[in-house]
Amino acid sequence: MATFNVNDIRNDFPILSEKAYGKPLVYFDNAATSQKPQVVIDALVNYYSHSNANIHRGVHFLSQRASEAFDNVREKVRAFINASSEKEIIFVKGTTEAINLVAATYGRKNIGKGDEILISAMEHHSNIVPWQLLCEEKGAVLKVIPMNDKGELVLDKLNTLLSDRTKLVSLVHVSNSLGTINPVKEIIAQAHKKGIPVLIDGAQSTAHAPIDVQDLDADFFAFSGHKILGPTGVGCLYGKLQLLEEMPPYQGGGEMISSVTFEKTTYNEVPYKFEAGTPNIADVIALGTAIDYWNNLDRLGAAAWEEELLEYATSKISAIPGVRIIGTAEKKAGVLSFVIEGVNAMDAGMYLDTKGVAVRTGQHCTEPVMLRFGVPGTIRASFMFYNTMEEIDSLVENLGKAIQLLQPQTAL
Repeated sequence: MATFNVNDIRNDFPILSEKAYGKPLVYFDNAATSQKPQVVIDALVNYYSHSNANIHRGVHFLSQRASEAFDNVREKVRAFINASSEKEIIFVKGTTEAINLVAATYGRKNIGKGDEILISAMEHHSNIVPWQLLCEEKGAVLKVIPMNDKGELVLDKLNTLLSDRTKLVSLVHVSNSLGTINPVKEIIAQAHKKGIPVLIDGAQSTAHAPIDVQDLDADFFAFSGHKILGPTGVGCLYGKLQLLEEMPPYQGGGEMISSVTFEKTTYNEVPYKFEAGTPNIADVIALGTAIDYWNNLDRLGAAAWEEELLEYATSKISAIPGVRIIGTAEKKAGVLSFVIEGVNAMDAGMYLDTKGVAVRTGQHCTEPVMLRFGVPGTIRASFMFYNTMEEIDSLVENLGKAIQLLQPQTAL
């Protein structure tokens, strides 16, 4: 049994004391977005109360204070994922924009007609559609690593799929709809043997385990701030410095400019080359506070607690008659997706909501995953270190009531 003190931790998150329809809130939609500790909320209020100004241009006090606070976060992110240089950290809106940035820059420059991009069968839409758009534009081919019935990638086929025409692999680290933890380090090593760069979608993994991009040897790594206790609308793209320097700009204007005349524009150095316009200053600063929170957290204890939550929930929910868990990989993070025979997932989710239990229902932006398992959607409970066993008991109890209520109606 882990010694992680979840009750003390919960005091850091004011929203966990909220009630929904008069009942204690049980929040199991962490894969969609995490809740925020008070210090992150305070950081946003503090910025707008005491430091609000545009950055990097003003010579006045507020601008310099805001610039310093903003710039400090780049180093915090660098250390958080163990990048080798601050220049390798680009602030973006989130994982989706990070992937689109790579597709629109590295992809357009390096991928042509007949070339191949390799993704996996468990990607969410944001790691499918940007590559489809690029393939349509360039005449390239999108190939897919299949997965088995447990929701694990069939890596025996990887060597065959990595052809001489493969120009990029883009792969999810942890599946948001199955919870599968992919062996990305091994996949990266295999791709690198053929000189193929790899982008890792870390939207889900960054909240559940320390990330070391140098150890992974990832060429690109993307994550979102709001899934790691930070605000929405901010995230980061990591890229190896040489790759970033060789890539063309993403958008024009503002910070990405070094000099402009009507005849010619020269571009700023990385990472600023990819950060056009006024950045999301307040949210970047609050992301830095979220990283401070992680750094002060017992991360090993938190990870062990999440494993206990997942194991307990899996045991309880799989024992309910008619329940089928979708995603039974050997290595999983805190995501439990399941379907109930004769019960519509959305109906069950709406019933649970009336009891104060927040779960996600539907396709989870992974329609190909649902097609693979032959289900229209799932009920997904996703856990964070601030969840409790008692909350899982509440989910199980109310799930039983939902089944009693909904199964006879759907059977008619």
